[in-house]
Amino acid sequence: MKIIDCRTMACPLPVVTVKRALEEPGGDGVTVTVDDGAPRENVTRFAMNRGYEVSEAVAAEGVTLVITPPAKGGVSPPPYPVMSAERSLLVTSNRLGDGPEELGRLLMKNFIITLLESAQLPGKILLVNQGVLLATEGSELLEALEKLGNRGVEILSCGICLEFFGKREALRAGSVTNMFTIVESVMAGGGMVRI
Repeated sequence: MKIIDCRTMACPLPVVTVKRALEEPGGDGVTVTVDDGAPRENVTRFAMNRGYEVSEAVAAEGVTLVITPPAKGGVSPPPYPVMSAERSLLVTSNRLGDGPEELGRLLMKNFIITLLESAQLPGKILLVNQGVLLATEGSELLEALEKLGNRGVEILSCGICLEFFGKREALRAGSVTNMFTIVESVMAGGGMVRI
């Protein structure tokens, strides 16, 4: 059984770390130490939703969760992401939500990084307005967007938007697109999610 320590890790790293450990071949489960509160709840929920059994022991230094393979007939996630070519994400800002700017940037970062661990990936990520800033030089998310691109997700940035912000030459992830392609993708039958 693999033993890992996820104490002091910020969301979503405890869940991502446990997910990766459980996906390693030949594993018979994971023993993980997490902080009490959200990390404990999130890791427990993640494992139980996939059919794993979870037992816990609380100590002064954290909570130890013993996660064992799904019981017979339990549901396991697919080992590799499944592409949903018809589904597109429309990203209109470099932050998520309308609250404080710092929180919005943190939430967007967590969303994109967590998307890398998702069992289902979109066919396209369409970046418009301030969303194009995520794919330009200096963005914290360039590596994550490049990894999504390497997994077959098209990363498309609005050319007009890049021009507006003076960032066309600073594009580092994906490629430039036009409004026609954006409209076609948004109107496609497979669905579009705006974030």
